[in-house]
Amino acid sequence: MTAQPIDADLWAGFDALAEDVTGPVWDEPVPLTGRLDLPTFPVDTLPPWLSSMVAAVAEETQTPADLAGCLALAVIATAAGGRATVCVRGRWREPVNLYTAVALDPGNRKSAVFALMTEPLMAVEKALVELSGPARAEAETTARLAKAAADKAAAKAANAEPGLRDQLTAEAVALAQAAEEIRVPCKPQLVADDVTPENLATLLTEQEGRISVLSPEGGIFEIISGRYSGAPNMEIFLKGHAGDMVRVNRQGREAQHVEHPAVTMGLAVQPEVLESIGQIKGADGRGLLARFLYAQPESLVGRRNLTPELIRDDVADAYTRQLGGLAMALNGWTDPAVLTLTPEADAVMLAYQKVTESRIGKGGSLADIVKWASKRDGAVARIAGLLHLATHTDSGWTRPIEAATLAGATRLGDYFTAHAQHVFDAMGAAPAQEAARQVLAHLREARLTGFTKRDLFRQLSRGDFPAMTDLDPALALLEEHGWIRQQPLPPRTGRGGRPPSPKYDAHPRLARGA
Repeated sequence: MTAQPIDADLWAGFDALAEDVTGPVWDEPVPLTGRLDLPTFPVDTLPPWLSSMVAAVAEETQTPADLAGCLALAVIATAAGGRATVCVRGRWREPVNLYTAVALDPGNRKSAVFALMTEPLMAVEKALVELSGPARAEAETTARLAKAAADKAAAKAANAEPGLRDQLTAEAVALAQAAEEIRVPCKPQLVADDVTPENLATLLTEQEGRISVLSPEGGIFEIISGRYSGAPNMEIFLKGHAGDMVRVNRQGREAQHVEHPAVTMGLAVQPEVLESIGQIKGADGRGLLARFLYAQPESLVGRRNLTPELIRDDVADAYTRQLGGLAMALNGWTDPAVLTLTPEADAVMLAYQKVTESRIGKGGSLADIVKWASKRDGAVARIAGLLHLATHTDSGWTRPIEAATLAGATRLGDYFTAHAQHVFDAMGAAPAQEAARQVLAHLREARLTGFTKRDLFRQLSRGDFPAMTDLDPALALLEEHGWIRQQPLPPRTGRGGRPPSPKYDAHPRLARGA
């Protein structure tokens, strides 16, 4: 006779019966790979021409709207970064550049979304290069002629009679100084990709203080962590977000000076990359991690519509026209436009600040991510500035930000807050997660109902757990997820000697190997 498998309900009944005798009832354990129910990107907070494009790109590519939505903010920040600031109150001003990072597994068509969302920027960059061509040619020619005249004057002074040498030398010096002061404009560039910190500083100098890093990969984090230099180098990324003065002096080069740098980053990375950047030395302590707006949407792979609606021409044309118009209108600004708030918008902002302040203190819901949360209000102000400029692409700098726009920015702030909490949890738990999985697999394979920490250590690989203390993060995480629980330590007898090894009970599921 073939034994019939026992269903889950019967097992649950056996567990309950056993636990009535042996101890407290076990709750349902939480999987180590469990995922929070995170909010989706609030597309309706964007102006119609932008929200329509985000929704259309998400539909055609069958990707979460979070990817196109976060990139939409980065694209607008590329067009406006370094050209506008939001005056919140008094001397509190926020530039409108942003750092966004979306985490999605491979196979989610990140490159396709990037191409669709950034194509108009590339067109603007090409147009700016063409428009600046005559001015660059004139400056290059003027510089060559000035240098030739200075060289000729220097040669003439060198061969002059003693009576004329002083006068000709003075003329040669004046011509040399005039030639030195001629600046040849660089080719306009809006977007960079795989760029080192040193090259980024140079680009900021050449591009009048602003540049954007947009990439469907996370290679920039490897560069920050020291791929080329051997040591983390994040100074330019810290200052480029805050707008703090950058001055770079290198041997054999002219000093580079940018008064108010504006770096924008829009990245799509694999989830493992977000976990790894938490391990970059100084990234947390110096505030680099706190500068990013994170999103980790749920992948649609496996349930995608294979015959989606394609992007309509009128949607794509409106996106190209509005984004291009904003980028071209702000390109020539030398002093940033100052965007103010209406009294009603200021009231919305103040109310949001009060919520943030109440949650970042000890015991508050944002206390665990206090560094990130401390920048939340500033991020909301920046987003409000971007939404305002995207709503009024031809006149945003002539009118204040309204309350409805600020309210939309706070909704985005709440969205990014929920995702930041999830991402920072993953960053902090990443090393313990892998160790906990190994311990859990061993407990399941051995079908243990209980164990001591010392015995568990002896049974596991020394390569994975060289010291007994290496078990602590894994055991703590397993206990937090309900897979094990530590028994109360027996009272000490006062006789000395080595204390007994902590004892743990294992969830009844593990005894079944299920």
